Amino acid sequence: MSQEIESVLAESRAFPPSDSFRAAARLGDGDEYARLHKQSIEDPSAFWGGVAKELPWLRPFDEVLTGPDGAQSRGPGVEWFRGGEINASHVCLDQHLDTERANKTALIWEGEPGDNRTFTYAELHTEVCRFANVLKARGIGKGDRVAIYMPMIPEAAMAMLACARIGAIHSVVFGGFSAASLQDRIADGDCCAVITADGGWRRGSVLPLKPAVDEAIKDQPRVKTVLCVKRTENAVAWDPARDVWLHEALEGVDAECAPEPMQSEDVLFLLYTSGSTGKPKGIVHSTAGYLVGAYLSTKYVFDLQEDDVYWCTADVGWITGHSYIVYGPLANGATMVMYEGAPNAPHEGRFWELCEKHGVTIFYTAPTAIRAFMKWGDEHVERHDLSKLRLLGTVGEPINPSAWMWYRDKVGGGRCPIVDTWWQTETGSIMLTPIPGVSATKPGSATLPFFGVDAVILDEEGREVPDGMGGLLALRRPWPSMLRGIWGDEKRFLETYWSKWPLTYFPGDGARKDAEGNFWILGRVDDVLNVSGHRLSTMEIESALVSHDAVVEAAVVARPDDLTGEAIVAFVIPQGEAGEAEAVAQALKDHVAQEIGKLARPAEIRVTTRLPKTRSGKIMRRLLRAIAAGEEITQDTTTLEDSTILDELRSGPKA
Repeated sequence: MSQEIESVLAESRAFPPSDSFRAAARLGDGDEYARLHKQSIEDPSAFWGGVAKELPWLRPFDEVLTGPDGAQSRGPGVEWFRGGEINASHVCLDQHLDTERANKTALIWEGEPGDNRTFTYAELHTEVCRFANVLKARGIGKGDRVAIYMPMIPEAAMAMLACARIGAIHSVVFGGFSAASLQDRIADGDCCAVITADGGWRRGSVLPLKPAVDEAIKDQPRVKTVLCVKRTENAVAWDPARDVWLHEALEGVDAECAPEPMQSEDVLFLLYTSGSTGKPKGIVHSTAGYLVGAYLSTKYVFDLQEDDVYWCTADVGWITGHSYIVYGPLANGATMVMYEGAPNAPHEGRFWELCEKHGVTIFYTAPTAIRAFMKWGDEHVERHDLSKLRLLGTVGEPINPSAWMWYRDKVGGGRCPIVDTWWQTETGSIMLTPIPGVSATKPGSATLPFFGVDAVILDEEGREVPDGMGGLLALRRPWPSMLRGIWGDEKRFLETYWSKWPLTYFPGDGARKDAEGNFWILGRVDDVLNVSGHRLSTMEIESALVSHDAVVEAAVVARPDDLTGEAIVAFVIPQGEAGEAEAVAQALKDHVAQEIGKLARPAEIRVTTRLPKTRSGKIMRRLLRAIAAGEEITQDTTTLEDSTILDELRSGPKA
C-alpha cells in the first residue's frame, strides 16, 4: 500500500515580474515559454538540436537523441548529439576571441585578505592554454583523471578548463574536505595527478591544502604529479620528483594549445557525492550534453544580459560551481565574480560590500547563507548600495518562506525576482525554476519545470498523486546534462536512480505540485518523518519554526518513539541568548501546532548556537538523528566543518 507525504505548509503569496523587467527579459512571454517547453518535451530532437547549434562544434553532430526507441528514448542508456565533436574549453573561451568579448572582463576575483585580479576572455584563454601545456608536459592527456583540490582562486577555474582543453577528466574535490575524503576520491578515480595550492584563506587563517594532499597520496603510486599554486606561502613538504610549483612550470610555456576534439559522450568530469553510508559516488558527466544544459539554463534562468555582473557564491568543488561559476557563465560570455573567503570574513557585511564594489547585478547563493545573513542583522545589508542588483537566486536546498521574503525585501529591495532553483549533482543543470521574466514567484516554491524537464509527483507504485498532495518527485524523460553513470559502478548507478519505476529517474526528493502547476520541494525522502502514520516533511516543520520571531534557524529530525513510531525533535538556533529560546520552547511547539497542526508539534526542542554543517553549509541531519536517538555516531564525519559541535549538541538544553 502506497503512502503519500502529507503537505501541510500553506503559502499563497505570489509575486509576478514587474512590467519593466518583463519587457527587457530574454523571455518575458508566458505563452512563448509554454510553447518552447511543449516543444522540448514533445520534439526534443528539434528543440535541443537548435540549442546545441548555438555552441561552436569542432565537428557537427549527426543525431540529437538516440537509443532503443529513437527520438522518444528514455532511461539511462540514451546518447545525446551522436557523431559530434566539441571541447568545453573551446566553448567557454575560444568562441569569444573573434568578437567584442575578447576584451570583455570574464573573471573578477577577490581574495579574502582584499587582493584582487581580473581577466578578460583573451587573458583567460592565454592562461588556460599555458596551464594546459604544463599538464601535457607532465604526460597528462586525454582520458587521464586529474584531482583538483583548490581554494577559490582563479587557478581553480583555470585548472578545470585546462584539463578540459587536453581531454583529461577533472575530479574537483572541495578544498575543505579532509585528507581521508580526498584519498577516497583520488583512489576511486585512479587519478594520475593532483592540482592543489599550498593553502587558502578562510576566516582570517590559512587553511593548508598541500599537507592534506601529501597525506592523501601516501599510498597512491599512480599519482606522479602534484602541481601546486603558491597562494598563502605556508610551509609545505616537497618531493622534487613529484611536486611542481605552477609558477615555475609556467615559465617560458607556449600560450597556444589547440583544443582536443572530444566526442559528445566523452567524459568531461567526475564529481563525487557522499551519502549517509557507503563510499562516495563518482557522478559521471559527458561533454556535449552537460555543456548544452549548463549553457541554456544560465542564459534563461538568470536572464543573462551582456552587461550583467554575475556572482554565484558557491565553491567550484560543488556542482553549482561547475555549472554556474565556470561552464555556464563562460559559455555565455558573462562577467563573473569569484570570492575566496567566507561570507563573514573579514566582517559580516563582506558579501554586500563586494556586491557594491563590483556592481553585481545577479546574485546566486544558498538558503543556509541567507539565514546566516538574517541572524547577523539587517544593518550589514542596509549600509551598502545594492541598487544594481536586478535578480536573486537560491540553490542547494528548499528555502523557507520567511527567509525568501527577507531576501526579497532586504537584499532585493522588493524589486528583484528570485529564482529558487532545484537540481542536483546528478542532473548537471537546473531542473525546476522560475523563468524570471515569466513566472509569478512564490516564497518557497521552485515553480515550474525548465525546458526538457518532464517532472511529475508519484506514489510508491508510480501513480500520479493529486495536486496538493505530497509524493515522490520523478523525471520521466531524458535531458542533455543528465548523469551518465557512477564511475566504475554501473550496478549502483542503476539501483540508485533507475530501479524505483521503469525508465524513470528518481532523484530521492519528496515534492508536491499545486493547482497552478508549481512544484514545492519537501526535502530528501530519507528525511521524511512518520508520526502516528502521518508522513511529514521536515522542510515544512522547519519553515514553521523559523517563521517565529524567536528562531533564526532550525533542523528537524525523528527519533524512535514507542507510542507514535517516530517523534519530532527540533534543533533550533535562537535569536539572542540560548536561555531566551529555552523560555519560549513551549511557545515554539504551540506555534508549529497552530501553523501546521497538532500532528506536527515537536516532542522535543533542543536549543543550540550552531548546527552541524558541511563546509558548503548543508545541515548534516544524519548526525542530528543519531544525537536525537542517543546513539553513538559511527558515520563518516570528515566533511563536517567543526566536529566540536557534536559535544555541544549532546549536552545542550532540551525542552
